[in-house]
Amino acid sequence: MTKGKLLHVGCGGDPLPYFLQDYAETRLDIDDTHKPDILASMTDMGDIGEFDAILCSHSLEHLLPHDVAKALTEFVRVLKPGGFSVIFVPDLEGVKATEEPLFEAPCGTITGLDLLYGLRSLLHVMPYMAHRTGFIAKTLEQAVLNAGFTKAVTTRLPNYNLMCVGVK
Repeated sequence: MTKGKLLHVGCGGDPLPYFLQDYAETRLDIDDTHKPDILASMTDMGDIGEFDAILCSHSLEHLLPHDVAKALTEFVRVLKPGGFSVIFVPDLEGVKATEEPLFEAPCGTITGLDLLYGLRSLLHVMPYMAHRTGFIAKTLEQAVLNAGFTKAVTTRLPNYNLMCVGVK
C-alpha cells in the first residue's frame, strides 16, 4: 500500500530516501541517460498530472537564479492541495572558497570550492553538474514561500546540507 504519488525531480541515479519509500515514485530528469519516467526540465514539466509529494535532492543549485523560481512554481503547480515538497541543497552558510577539506562524501573529499561551484573533479566530464546558484537557510525558505507554498520549514543538516519542506 502506498502513501500516494511522489515525483522525484532531478532523480539522477539516486534511490528514494527511506522516509519516502512508501510512495509510488515517478522519476523526472533532464538527462535521458538516467532513464527517467519523464524526460523534462524541472522549470517546465509539462502536463504530467498531480502528485502528493515531490523530492528534489541536490538539483536546484544547478539552475540559474531566475530558473529556481520557475522550478519551484512548477512544484506548486503539480502538487495536489496539501501536498508537500522535500528539497535538499548544499548549505553555503559560512562556506569559504578554499581547497580546505570540509567533509568526506561517497564521491571523495568535499571543499568549499566544490560546494560553491560543483564537484570540480567531475565537471570536465559532467559540465551540467556545475552549481549556478546557492542557498543558506533563509534564502531557500524564502524562495519556497515566494513560489506559492503556504508553509516552509528549513533545517540545517550535517555535511553542509539544507532540507526544506514546503507545503502547498
